[in-house]
Amino acid sequence: MASIFTRIINGEIPCYKVAEDDRFIAFLDVRPLKPGHTLVVPKKEVDYIFDLDEETLAGMMVFARKIALAMKEVIECRRIGVAVLGLEVPHAHIHLIPLTRETDMLFTNPRVSVTDEENKRLAKAIGDHVRL
Repeated sequence: MASIFTRIINGEIPCYKVAEDDRFIAFLDVRPLKPGHTLVVPKKEVDYIFDLDEETLAGMMVFARKIALAMKEVIECRRIGVAVLGLEVPHAHIHLIPLTRETDMLFTNPRVSVTDEENKRLAKAIGDHVRL
């Protein structure tokens, strides 16, 4: 069975898409730690990030950098944090999280509620600043 991320990539499940190219997609997390929390996902479904071939893993980090730079232009924060957990969805992915302090990145924190309108605004604003 396809992962939820593969179903998003295939257009079967809607998302707040930030950007995509032929190998990767970035979209807002529906259960964010902070508004603008974005996931970067390879279109090739591989469960564990370190099972990706070197070219895909390197390309994913370059793609994530472009998304993070765009996020920093749009969202008021000190940094964009990067996390790889990989336990909740069996499809490699990177979390990009706007940070004002280190504790903003604790996955034990309560998830924030972001309106549909705000998610649409954030996805578009970040996407408009991505330089692919």
